[in-house]
Amino acid sequence: MPEKNVNDTKNVFVIGLDEANLPTLQAVPGAKSLRYHPLLSTEELQGGEVSVPELIDKAQGVLDAFDGSIDAIVGYWDFPVSTLVPILSERYGTRSTSLESVVKCEHKYWSRLEQQKATDRIPRFGKVDLESDDPRPPEGVRFPMWLKPALSYSSELAFGVKDMDEFRAAVAEIREGIARVGRPFEYILDRIELPPEMDGVGGQVCLAEEAMSGIQVAVEGYVHQGEVTVYGTLDSINYPDTSCFLRHQYPSTLPPPVIDQLRDVTERVMRRIGFDSATFSVEYFYDPQTQEVSLLEINPRHSQSHAELFQYVDGVPNHHCMVSLALGDDPHMPHGEGPYAMAAKWYYRWFTDGVVSHVPSPEDIARIERETDGLRVDVTPHEGQPLSGLSQQDSYSFELAHVFTGGSSEEELREKYDHCVAALGFTFDESPQE
Repeated sequence: MPEKNVNDTKNVFVIGLDEANLPTLQAVPGAKSLRYHPLLSTEELQGGEVSVPELIDKAQGVLDAFDGSIDAIVGYWDFPVSTLVPILSERYGTRSTSLESVVKCEHKYWSRLEQQKATDRIPRFGKVDLESDDPRPPEGVRFPMWLKPALSYSSELAFGVKDMDEFRAAVAEIREGIARVGRPFEYILDRIELPPEMDGVGGQVCLAEEAMSGIQVAVEGYVHQGEVTVYGTLDSINYPDTSCFLRHQYPSTLPPPVIDQLRDVTERVMRRIGFDSATFSVEYFYDPQTQEVSLLEINPRHSQSHAELFQYVDGVPNHHCMVSLALGDDPHMPHGEGPYAMAAKWYYRWFTDGVVSHVPSPEDIARIERETDGLRVDVTPHEGQPLSGLSQQDSYSFELAHVFTGGSSEEELREKYDHCVAALGFTFDESPQE
């Protein structure tokens, strides 16, 4: 076991530490007494089909060679990061939730089995037999529905289908790509004791569930010493007539009774799963006509996408909760102490393939950010890159940039975003030839 730190500086190892999140990590309260260390690169964690044992060995090599105390091991990405955190934390004596509780969130089929033991606010669902010559929807699950692997990155291989033709086409694509994440996930499943209802399910399973409708909303929170705390609720607004996010907006504009309902379902489900000493994000749909909520999915981590939004509105990025919990402290997240009344993360998307012929330079981006207060931009592609070559995109669009805005009204948020999109000046050539 590593020796404890004798000075006030805490060493925090961040799995998949990236440049975009470093400023918000450095903005958490007490950051001056923290030293962040990168542990595995995003390329190692997300490129191709990952080997979990190799990643564990690489990470242990770095940690074993470190000359100092290992005070916390954290991460804010999906699999494999979400599962590496508890595995490494157990080995090095740092705090995290259990591996089993993470998998109960990440494995979409197992998660649904657990959720239905705590709430009825979930859609009808079931497994799809990918091995069948004539795959069919699960009994009792009706169109329109969503098909998705038990595990995926950023809605990769998730398809909305409204009839059998679309169902068969989606199954074919999922069959082709499910192994990239599903096979490595099976290594994780082998490390925990599974209940009888998970016998033979594995990591390469396809889930079908009835489509939900209404307003999409996300609930962020954490569990400390068994107590569930919800610290924020955000609205998720899609591009018109699509399932693709246009923006996440904080705080939510939903009525207080709806937010109370979301909080209640979240608390019951997270207690059922046995989560503790970590952050989470739960996604829902709210139907204004029935005034009911439906649980979409549970992420066993907070959303790094929302860090700037909490910083703009509450004065502290949500990374604060992750770091505090890993160090054994209750975060006590502040509210309304930031410079703006509301904030949004916008997804500037392109809905057809093409080759990016002009990308704004770092100097261009710095100028755009200087010209408008409460604005930050992360650009995704590089010049000459085919959009279809971008990693971790959803099934229907390509992300060009993430634009963070803070303001006093929704109108001001939109004005800042529109100004930014015009200033970025992306241009494209025709779609690359096969």
